[in-house]
Amino acid sequence: MGGEEERLRRWRLVLGGAAEGAAEGGLEGVLEGTDARMDAALTALYDEQERRGAGLGASAPRVARWLGDIREHFPAGVVQVMQKDAIERLDLTRLLLEPEMLEAVEPDVHLVGTLLSLNRLMPERARESARAVVRTVVRDLEARLTRRTLAAVSGALDRSARTHRPRRTAEVDWDRTIRANLGNYLPERKTVVPSRLVGYARGQRGVRRDVVLAVDQSGSMAVSVVYAGVFAAVLASMRALRTSLVAFDTAVVDLTDQLRDPVEVLFGTQLGGGTDINRAVAYCQTLVTRPADTILLLVSDLYEGGPREEMLRRIAALTAAGVQVIVLLALSDEGAPQYDRENAAALAAMGVPAFACTPDAFPELMAAAIERRSYDQCRITPPGR
Repeated sequence: MGGEEERLRRWRLVLGGAAEGAAEGGLEGVLEGTDARMDAALTALYDEQERRGAGLGASAPRVARWLGDIREHFPAGVVQVMQKDAIERLDLTRLLLEPEMLEAVEPDVHLVGTLLSLNRLMPERARESARAVVRTVVRDLEARLTRRTLAAVSGALDRSARTHRPRRTAEVDWDRTIRANLGNYLPERKTVVPSRLVGYARGQRGVRRDVVLAVDQSGSMAVSVVYAGVFAAVLASMRALRTSLVAFDTAVVDLTDQLRDPVEVLFGTQLGGGTDINRAVAYCQTLVTRPADTILLLVSDLYEGGPREEMLRRIAALTAAGVQVIVLLALSDEGAPQYDRENAAALAAMGVPAFACTPDAFPELMAAAIERRSYDQCRITPPGR
Protein backbone atom coordinates (compact mmCIF):
# COMPACT_ATOMS: atom_id res chain seq x y z
CA MET A 1 0.00 0.00 0.00
CA GLY A 2 1.39 3.39 -1.07
CA GLY A 3 1.93 6.31 1.28
CA GLU A 4 -1.17 8.21 0.10
CA GLU A 5 -3.39 5.12 0.34
CA GLU A 6 -2.14 4.39 3.85
CA ARG A 7 -2.81 8.00 4.88
CA LEU A 8 -6.40 7.80 3.57
CA ARG A 9 -6.92 4.43 5.28
CA ARG A 10 -5.83 5.83 8.65
CA TRP A 11 -7.99 8.92 8.30
CA ARG A 12 -10.99 6.76 7.40
CA LEU A 13 -10.48 4.60 10.52
CA VAL A 14 -10.07 7.69 12.69
CA LEU A 15 -13.14 9.49 11.33
CA GLY A 16 -15.40 6.45 11.26
CA GLY A 17 -18.95 7.15 10.12
CA ALA A 18 -18.16 10.86 9.78
CA ALA A 19 -16.20 10.01 6.62
CA GLU A 20 -19.23 8.51 4.84
CA GLY A 21 -20.19 10.55 1.81
CA ALA A 22 -16.87 12.35 1.80
CA ALA A 23 -16.21 11.38 -1.80
CA GLU A 24 -14.52 14.65 -2.61
CA GLY A 25 -11.95 13.97 0.11
CA GLY A 26 -11.30 10.52 -1.27
CA LEU A 27 -12.30 8.68 1.93
CA GLU A 28 -15.32 6.78 0.71
CA GLY A 29 -14.77 3.09 0.00
CA VAL A 30 -11.13 3.01 1.08
CA LEU A 31 -11.73 0.27 3.68
CA GLU A 32 -12.19 -3.40 2.85
CA GLY A 33 -11.54 -6.80 4.36
CA THR A 34 -10.04 -6.66 7.89
CA ASP A 35 -10.10 -2.85 7.93
CA ALA A 36 -13.83 -2.83 7.20
CA ARG A 37 -14.48 -5.29 10.04
CA MET A 38 -12.38 -3.20 12.44
CA ASP A 39 -14.32 -0.10 11.40
CA ALA A 40 -17.63 -1.87 11.97
CA ALA A 41 -16.58 -2.95 15.47
CA LEU A 42 -15.51 0.59 16.38
CA THR A 43 -18.66 2.11 14.85
CA ALA A 44 -20.96 -0.19 16.84
CA LEU A 45 -19.45 1.12 20.06
CA TYR A 46 -18.40 4.71 19.45
CA ASP A 47 -20.70 6.06 16.71
CA GLU A 48 -23.63 7.82 18.42
CA GLN A 49 -25.97 7.53 15.41
CA GLU A 50 -25.21 3.82 15.01
CA ARG A 51 -25.82 3.20 18.70
CA ARG A 52 -29.22 4.88 18.44
CA GLY A 53 -29.98 2.65 15.48
CA ALA A 54 -28.93 -0.97 15.23
CA GLY A 55 -25.66 -0.84 17.20
CA LEU A 56 -24.99 -3.72 19.54
CA GLY A 57 -28.42 -3.54 21.10
CA ALA A 58 -29.13 -5.72 24.09
CA SER A 59 -28.71 -9.03 22.31
CA ALA A 60 -26.25 -11.38 24.02
CA PRO A 61 -25.43 -13.29 20.80
CA ARG A 62 -24.79 -10.04 18.92
CA VAL A 63 -22.55 -8.68 21.69
CA ALA A 64 -20.72 -12.01 21.96
CA ARG A 65 -19.98 -11.89 18.23
CA TRP A 66 -18.76 -8.29 18.58
CA LEU A 67 -16.47 -9.34 21.45
CA GLY A 68 -15.06 -12.08 19.26
CA ASP A 69 -14.45 -9.59 16.45
CA ILE A 70 -12.53 -7.12 18.59
CA ARG A 71 -10.38 -9.91 20.07
CA GLU A 72 -9.51 -10.98 16.54
CA HIS A 73 -8.64 -7.54 15.19
CA PHE A 74 -7.21 -5.57 18.12
CA PRO A 75 -4.38 -6.15 20.63
CA ALA A 76 -5.32 -7.28 24.16
CA GLY A 77 -4.79 -3.87 25.75
CA VAL A 78 -7.14 -2.20 23.27
CA VAL A 79 -9.69 -5.00 23.70
CA GLN A 80 -9.79 -4.40 27.46
CA VAL A 81 -10.41 -0.68 26.94
CA MET A 82 -13.18 -1.34 24.41
CA GLN A 83 -14.84 -3.90 26.71
CA LYS A 84 -14.79 -1.43 29.59
CA ASP A 85 -16.27 1.29 27.35
CA ALA A 86 -18.95 -1.09 26.07
CA ILE A 87 -20.05 -2.03 29.59
CA GLU A 88 -20.28 1.66 30.58
CA ARG A 89 -21.65 3.18 27.34
CA LEU A 90 -24.11 0.46 26.37
CA ASP A 91 -25.07 -0.68 29.88
CA LEU A 92 -24.16 -4.30 29.15
CA THR A 93 -23.76 -5.20 32.81
CA ARG A 94 -26.77 -7.52 32.87
CA LEU A 95 -25.57 -9.36 29.77
CA LEU A 96 -22.45 -10.38 31.69
CA LEU A 97 -24.68 -12.79 33.57
CA GLU A 98 -24.98 -14.84 30.38
CA PRO A 99 -22.45 -17.70 30.04
CA GLU A 100 -22.16 -16.99 26.32
CA MET A 101 -20.95 -13.48 27.10
CA LEU A 102 -18.52 -14.59 29.78
CA GLU A 103 -16.91 -17.07 27.43
CA ALA A 104 -16.39 -14.34 24.81
CA VAL A 105 -14.83 -11.60 26.92
CA GLU A 106 -11.13 -10.84 27.37
CA PRO A 107 -10.48 -11.36 31.12
CA ASP A 108 -9.01 -8.34 32.93
CA VAL A 109 -9.07 -6.80 36.39
CA HIS A 110 -11.85 -4.31 35.55
CA LEU A 111 -14.07 -7.09 34.28
CA VAL A 112 -13.47 -9.04 37.49
CA GLY A 113 -14.56 -5.99 39.48
CA THR A 114 -17.77 -5.81 37.46
CA LEU A 115 -18.46 -9.52 37.91
CA LEU A 116 -17.92 -9.30 41.65
CA SER A 117 -20.43 -6.46 41.83
CA LEU A 118 -22.95 -8.80 40.14
CA ASN A 119 -22.12 -11.74 42.41
CA ARG A 120 -25.41 -11.68 44.29
CA LEU A 121 -27.44 -11.45 41.06
CA MET A 122 -25.58 -14.14 39.16
CA PRO A 123 -27.61 -17.22 38.15
CA GLU A 124 -26.03 -20.58 38.87
CA ARG A 125 -25.47 -21.34 35.18
CA ALA A 126 -23.28 -18.25 34.85
CA ARG A 127 -21.37 -18.72 38.09
CA GLU A 128 -18.85 -21.28 36.81
CA SER A 129 -18.12 -19.17 33.74
CA ALA A 130 -17.58 -16.16 36.00
CA ARG A 131 -15.26 -18.18 38.22
CA ALA A 132 -13.24 -19.20 35.18
CA VAL A 133 -12.82 -15.52 34.22
CA VAL A 134 -11.80 -14.56 37.78
CA ARG A 135 -9.44 -17.53 38.04
CA THR A 136 -7.68 -16.54 34.80
CA VAL A 137 -7.14 -12.97 35.98
CA VAL A 138 -5.99 -14.06 39.45
CA ARG A 139 -3.50 -16.49 37.92
CA ASP A 140 -2.09 -13.72 35.70
CA LEU A 141 -1.84 -11.30 38.64
CA GLU A 142 -0.09 -13.89 40.79
CA ALA A 143 2.44 -14.54 38.02
CA ARG A 144 3.06 -10.80 37.73
CA LEU A 145 3.22 -9.89 41.41
CA THR A 146 4.04 -12.87 43.64
CA ARG A 147 7.79 -13.22 43.12
CA ARG A 148 8.51 -9.51 43.58
CA THR A 149 6.32 -9.34 46.67
CA LEU A 150 7.94 -12.33 48.34
CA ALA A 151 11.45 -11.08 47.52
CA ALA A 152 10.80 -7.53 48.78
CA VAL A 153 9.05 -8.60 51.97
CA SER A 154 11.53 -11.38 52.77
CA GLY A 155 14.44 -9.00 52.31
CA ALA A 156 12.81 -6.42 54.57
CA LEU A 157 12.12 -9.02 57.24
CA ASP A 158 15.75 -10.16 57.12
CA ARG A 159 17.03 -6.61 57.43
CA SER A 160 14.64 -5.75 60.24
CA ALA A 161 15.67 -8.90 62.13
CA ARG A 162 19.39 -8.04 62.26
CA THR A 163 21.05 -6.82 65.41
CA HIS A 164 24.50 -5.38 66.08
CA ARG A 165 24.56 -6.93 69.54
CA PRO A 166 24.20 -10.69 69.08
CA ARG A 167 24.36 -12.39 72.46
CA ARG A 168 25.60 -15.77 71.32
CA THR A 169 27.98 -17.03 68.64
CA ALA A 170 25.09 -18.91 67.04
CA GLU A 171 23.28 -15.59 66.48
CA VAL A 172 26.17 -14.03 64.48
CA ASP A 173 25.64 -13.67 60.72
CA TRP A 174 29.27 -14.35 59.78
CA ASP A 175 28.90 -13.57 56.09
CA ARG A 176 27.52 -10.07 56.69
CA THR A 177 29.89 -9.51 59.64
CA ILE A 178 32.95 -10.23 57.47
CA ARG A 179 31.71 -8.00 54.65
CA ALA A 180 30.96 -5.18 57.09
CA ASN A 181 34.52 -5.36 58.47
CA LEU A 182 36.66 -5.83 55.35
CA GLY A 183 38.33 -2.52 56.13
CA ASN A 184 39.78 -4.20 59.22
CA TYR A 185 41.61 -6.92 57.28
CA LEU A 186 45.14 -7.62 58.61
CA PRO A 187 47.27 -8.97 55.69
CA GLU A 188 50.09 -10.16 57.91
CA ARG A 189 47.67 -12.34 59.87
CA LYS A 190 45.33 -13.06 56.94
CA THR A 191 42.31 -12.32 59.07
CA VAL A 192 39.59 -9.75 59.67
CA VAL A 193 39.31 -8.15 63.08
CA PRO A 194 35.62 -7.19 63.44
CA SER A 195 34.87 -3.85 65.06
CA ARG A 196 31.13 -4.63 64.98
CA LEU A 197 29.09 -7.77 64.69
CA VAL A 198 26.01 -8.34 62.54
CA GLY A 199 23.64 -10.92 63.90
CA TYR A 200 20.12 -12.29 63.80
CA ALA A 201 17.60 -11.09 66.32
CA ARG A 202 16.18 -13.69 68.65
CA GLY A 203 12.98 -15.40 67.58
CA GLN A 204 13.57 -14.58 63.91
CA ARG A 205 12.04 -17.89 62.80
CA GLY A 206 8.65 -17.10 64.31
CA VAL A 207 5.97 -14.63 63.26
CA ARG A 208 7.65 -11.23 63.06
CA ARG A 209 4.85 -9.01 61.82
CA ASP A 210 1.06 -9.03 61.96
CA VAL A 211 -0.51 -7.58 58.82
CA VAL A 212 -4.18 -6.59 58.71
CA LEU A 213 -5.68 -5.56 55.37
CA ALA A 214 -9.04 -3.83 55.77
CA VAL A 215 -10.58 -3.36 52.33
CA ASP A 216 -13.48 -1.06 51.48
CA GLN A 217 -15.80 -3.00 49.16
CA SER A 218 -17.99 -0.09 48.08
CA GLY A 219 -18.55 0.04 44.33
CA SER A 220 -15.84 2.64 43.63
CA MET A 221 -13.16 0.35 45.09
CA ALA A 222 -13.74 -2.67 42.84
CA VAL A 223 -10.27 -2.86 41.26
CA SER A 224 -8.60 -2.22 44.63
CA VAL A 225 -10.55 -5.14 46.12
CA VAL A 226 -9.23 -7.47 43.41
CA TYR A 227 -5.59 -6.48 43.93
CA ALA A 228 -5.91 -6.49 47.73
CA GLY A 229 -7.33 -10.02 47.66
CA VAL A 230 -4.41 -11.29 45.57
CA PHE A 231 -1.79 -9.54 47.70
CA ALA A 232 -3.39 -10.79 50.92
CA ALA A 233 -3.16 -14.36 49.66
CA VAL A 234 0.53 -13.87 48.75
CA LEU A 235 1.37 -12.39 52.16
CA ALA A 236 -0.56 -15.16 53.93
CA SER A 237 1.78 -17.70 52.34
CA MET A 238 4.72 -16.29 54.36
CA ARG A 239 5.30 -17.89 57.75
CA ALA A 240 6.99 -14.78 59.13
CA LEU A 241 3.74 -12.83 58.69
CA ARG A 242 0.36 -13.33 60.32
CA THR A 243 -2.00 -11.92 57.70
CA SER A 244 -5.68 -11.06 58.16
CA LEU A 245 -8.08 -9.83 55.47
CA VAL A 246 -11.20 -7.89 56.41
CA ALA A 247 -13.71 -6.64 53.83
CA PHE A 248 -16.31 -4.07 54.77
CA ASP A 249 -19.15 -1.88 53.59
CA THR A 250 -21.74 -1.13 56.27
CA ALA A 251 -21.01 -4.61 57.62
CA VAL A 252 -17.68 -6.34 58.25
CA VAL A 253 -16.63 -9.80 57.07
CA ASP A 254 -13.39 -11.55 58.00
CA LEU A 255 -12.06 -13.49 54.98
CA THR A 256 -8.82 -14.67 56.60
CA ASP A 257 -9.78 -18.34 56.60
CA GLN A 258 -10.19 -18.24 52.79
CA LEU A 259 -6.77 -16.79 51.99
CA ARG A 260 -5.48 -20.08 50.64
CA ASP A 261 -7.64 -19.48 47.55
CA PRO A 262 -7.81 -15.87 46.31
CA VAL A 263 -10.69 -16.74 43.96
CA GLU A 264 -12.78 -17.76 46.98
CA VAL A 265 -11.67 -14.57 48.72
CA LEU A 266 -12.93 -12.42 45.86
CA PHE A 267 -16.25 -14.24 45.65
CA GLY A 268 -16.57 -13.71 49.39
CA THR A 269 -16.73 -9.95 48.86
CA GLN A 270 -19.98 -8.10 48.22
CA LEU A 271 -19.16 -5.06 46.11
CA GLY A 272 -21.50 -2.11 45.91
CA GLY A 273 -22.71 -1.41 49.45
CA GLY A 274 -22.33 1.67 51.64
CA THR A 275 -19.33 2.43 53.84
CA ASP A 276 -18.76 2.30 57.60
CA ILE A 277 -15.02 2.69 58.10
CA ASN A 278 -15.43 3.17 61.85
CA ARG A 279 -17.04 -0.25 62.23
CA ALA A 280 -14.25 -1.86 60.20
CA VAL A 281 -11.51 -0.17 62.25
CA ALA A 282 -13.29 -1.24 65.47
CA TYR A 283 -13.16 -4.86 64.30
CA CYS A 284 -9.50 -4.53 63.31
CA GLN A 285 -8.71 -3.31 66.83
CA THR A 286 -9.82 -6.71 68.13
CA LEU A 287 -7.19 -8.39 65.88
CA VAL A 288 -4.29 -6.39 67.31
CA THR A 289 -2.42 -8.33 69.99
CA ARG A 290 1.11 -6.96 69.35
CA PRO A 291 0.72 -3.27 68.48
CA ALA A 292 4.42 -2.56 67.94
CA ASP A 293 4.64 -5.42 65.41
CA THR A 294 1.34 -4.77 63.60
CA ILE A 295 0.79 -3.09 60.23
CA LEU A 296 -2.80 -2.05 59.43
CA LEU A 297 -3.43 -1.29 55.77
CA LEU A 298 -6.77 0.46 55.32
CA VAL A 299 -7.69 0.37 51.61
CA SER A 300 -10.43 2.97 51.24
CA ASP A 301 -11.31 6.22 49.49
CA LEU A 302 -12.27 7.49 52.99
CA TYR A 303 -15.85 8.46 52.13
CA GLU A 304 -17.21 7.63 55.56
CA GLY A 305 -20.86 6.76 56.06
CA GLY A 306 -20.41 6.05 59.77
CA PRO A 307 -19.40 8.36 62.62
CA ARG A 308 -16.38 10.27 61.28
CA GLU A 309 -15.00 11.60 64.57
CA GLU A 310 -15.17 8.17 66.17
CA MET A 311 -13.33 6.67 63.21
CA LEU A 312 -10.54 9.24 63.54
CA ARG A 313 -10.30 8.64 67.30
CA ARG A 314 -9.97 4.88 66.78
CA ILE A 315 -7.17 5.32 64.25
CA ALA A 316 -5.43 7.78 66.57
CA ALA A 317 -5.65 5.24 69.40
CA LEU A 318 -4.12 2.54 67.21
CA THR A 319 -1.19 4.71 66.20
CA ALA A 320 -0.66 5.82 69.81
CA ALA A 321 -0.42 2.15 70.82
CA GLY A 322 2.33 1.60 68.23
CA VAL A 323 0.38 0.17 65.27
CA GLN A 324 1.60 1.32 61.85
CA VAL A 325 -1.55 2.53 60.08
CA ILE A 326 -1.31 3.17 56.35
CA VAL A 327 -4.28 4.30 54.25
CA LEU A 328 -4.29 3.35 50.58
CA LEU A 329 -6.80 5.55 48.79
CA ALA A 330 -6.59 3.13 45.88
CA LEU A 331 -4.60 0.02 45.00
CA SER A 332 -4.81 0.14 41.23
CA ASP A 333 -3.09 1.18 38.02
CA GLU A 334 -5.48 4.07 37.45
CA GLY A 335 -3.49 6.93 38.97
CA ALA A 336 -4.87 9.54 41.38
CA PRO A 337 -8.30 8.47 42.67
CA GLN A 338 -11.32 10.35 43.96
CA TYR A 339 -11.23 10.41 47.75
CA ASP A 340 -12.38 12.37 50.80
CA ARG A 341 -9.72 15.06 51.11
CA GLU A 342 -10.92 16.26 54.50
CA ASN A 343 -10.49 12.83 56.06
CA ALA A 344 -7.15 12.29 54.32
CA ALA A 345 -5.90 15.63 55.65
CA ALA A 346 -7.11 14.78 59.18
CA LEU A 347 -5.22 11.48 59.07
CA ALA A 348 -2.08 13.15 57.71
CA ALA A 349 -2.21 15.63 60.60
CA MET A 350 -2.02 12.74 63.06
CA GLY A 351 0.90 11.16 61.19
CA VAL A 352 -1.06 8.54 59.23
CA PRO A 353 -0.02 8.53 55.55
CA ALA A 354 -2.85 8.41 53.00
CA PHE A 355 -1.97 7.93 49.34
CA ALA A 356 -2.76 5.85 46.29
CA CYS A 357 -0.43 3.00 45.34
CA THR A 358 -0.01 0.98 42.17
CA PRO A 359 0.16 -2.83 42.40
CA ASP A 360 3.75 -2.72 41.11
CA ALA A 361 4.73 -0.41 43.98
CA PHE A 362 2.96 -2.46 46.67
CA PRO A 363 5.90 -4.85 47.37
CA GLU A 364 8.15 -1.86 48.10
CA LEU A 365 5.41 -0.38 50.28
CA MET A 366 5.32 -3.52 52.41
CA ALA A 367 9.11 -3.58 52.63
CA ALA A 368 9.15 0.06 53.74
CA ALA A 369 6.46 -0.60 56.36
CA ILE A 370 8.36 -3.56 57.81
CA GLU A 371 11.57 -1.52 58.02
CA ARG A 372 9.70 1.59 59.23
CA ARG A 373 11.13 3.83 56.53
CA SER A 374 9.68 6.37 54.07
CA TYR A 375 6.88 5.42 51.68
CA ASP A 376 7.73 8.18 49.20
CA GLN A 377 8.62 5.79 46.37
CA CYS A 378 5.20 4.14 46.66
CA ARG A 379 2.99 7.24 46.50
CA ILE A 380 0.77 8.46 43.69
CA THR A 381 -1.27 10.97 45.66
CA PRO A 382 0.36 13.15 48.37
CA PRO A 383 -1.47 13.04 51.71
CA GLY A 384 -4.27 15.53 52.23
CA ARG A 385 -4.39 16.83 48.65
